[in-house]
Amino acid sequence: MQNEQLKNYFWLILNALLVVIIINVLFFVMPAIKNFGDSLNPARALTVSADGKAYVMPDIALISFSVLSQGMNPETLAADNNQKMSAAIDFVKKQGIEAKDIQTSGYNLYPDYQYDEKTRRNYIAGYRLTQTVNLKVRDLNRVAKILGGLPELGINQINNTTFTLDDPETVMKEARDKAFARAKEKAMAMAAANGLTLGKVMYVSEYQNTPYPRAVYSKDMALGMGGGEATVTAPQIEPGTEEVTVNVSVTYALR
Repeated sequence: MQNEQLKNYFWLILNALLVVIIINVLFFVMPAIKNFGDSLNPARALTVSADGKAYVMPDIALISFSVLSQGMNPETLAADNNQKMSAAIDFVKKQGIEAKDIQTSGYNLYPDYQYDEKTRRNYIAGYRLTQTVNLKVRDLNRVAKILGGLPELGINQINNTTFTLDDPETVMKEARDKAFARAKEKAMAMAAANGLTLGKVMYVSEYQNTPYPRAVYSKDMALGMGGGEATVTAPQIEPGTEEVTVNVSVTYALR
């Protein structure tokens, strides 16, 4: 009787051990083997490249302008310069430019040196004061009016005007989606031509042709610098279209 009970205990323990081993194999060993296999690079892989393009019109203009004043007295220069720049800022605000889009980027006073042949020494013959302001214009219809109206207020340098995108990521996403779609289509065609199918994506890289500010009008207008009165006609402004390109490279496993 005792031997019979020992046999029963033995088979019970053996069955329990078998159940534990099976559970370990199914839930731990096999997944571990699969994960290890997945971590290895497959013997066959395919790398393709493709690009995607998107087109969009610029939605902001960046304008930089300055007042350059010359004279003997720095205080008189500052008063004259500030008066002209204040008038210019009031003007652009009336054109709908908000204060957050107006930034003073420079205020520089330099001595104007000349050389005296008799004494063979440099001396200060006067001063130059330059004050520069940058604008972000969100309504492109106002760009020409602003450029045409600034010189009448004493602005004698319009340094640069460029068109660009306020948020380029939106158009970047469109170009990126097109690039990945073309890459996958290309890879599927190449794999099918060789009797294979695509597996998982192993590696992805991307190169962006980020839109950059494009100059469309750049001119120094030397007005009020001893050259007499001048009239500046508002330029014809055409923002054009920005082309955004995203190039991708994708490596697929092959099955």
